[in-house]
Order: sequence, then C-alpha cells, then structure tokens
Amino acid sequence: MRIVLAPFRGVYRGLVWLANSPRTLILSYLLLIMICGVLYHFFEDDASFGDAMWWAVVTASTVGYGDISPETWQGRVMAALLISIMVLIVVPLITAHFASKLIVDTDAFQHDEQEELKNNLRRVRQLLEELAEREGITSPGSADPPAAPGDR
Repeated sequence: MRIVLAPFRGVYRGLVWLANSPRTLILSYLLLIMICGVLYHFFEDDASFGDAMWWAVVTASTVGYGDISPETWQGRVMAALLISIMVLIVVPLITAHFASKLIVDTDAFQHDEQEELKNNLRRVRQLLEELAEREGITSPGSADPPAAPGDR
C-alpha cells in the first residue's frame, strides 16, 4: 500500500511548497497560462499568438467569453486540463494562502515565548515546593495546592 501512495505524497509536498510561497504560486500561475497559450497557438492553426494568450487568460479565469474556443481535440483536452487545474488546485491554493494571512493572531505567543513561560512556571513550581517542604506544609513533588496555615 505504501508503494501506491508514494507518488501522492510527493504531489502533496509539492502543493504544500507552492501554497507556502506566494511568489512561486504566482509564478506557476503565469507559467501555466504561458504554456497553455503557446500550446493553444500550435494546436489551433488559425489562432494568433495574442489570441492564444487571451484564450489562456480567459479560460484560466473560468470566465469563458466564448469569443475564442478550441476546435481541435488537443485544444479541448488542454482547455479541460487548464480549467480543472485552475479550479481544483491554483485558485484554492491562492485563497488558502490569503485566508491564512487574514486569520493570523498577532497577539498569540511565539514558540520561544511559550517555551520561556513553561520554563518560568517550572521554576516557580520548584521554588514553591521547596518553600512548602521547608515550612512542612506539603510533600515534595505534590501537585496539590499547599494546605492553609491553620490546617497543619
């Protein structure tokens, strides 16, 4: 079963890498449009390069004006792939990236701050246990709160 899932892990890692880098994501989006525009120019004999790029932008944005559409089977397969990649991968990755930036809590503790707080709490607990042991209030290592002074 691991052998079958191995290629999907690579694809997943690639998607995570794309999603975490806005420059790479935008560059791959532009590259996808350029490649599809060039391929459309070659698949459709009567399409100029400018029309092919226009088709790629309109198709990738899923607007689909209908002013230019593929007539060859290669052009149609490429259009289906371009639309699918845009709708199922690129647009969700862009949306997820920007949404994650919007919901970041700037007041949240950073990792190093959390570690410092934990260490400080450990030290305070150790000091309280030492104090309680000296005063005979509680036993060492106890997680219970110290007994009240009148309960000794």
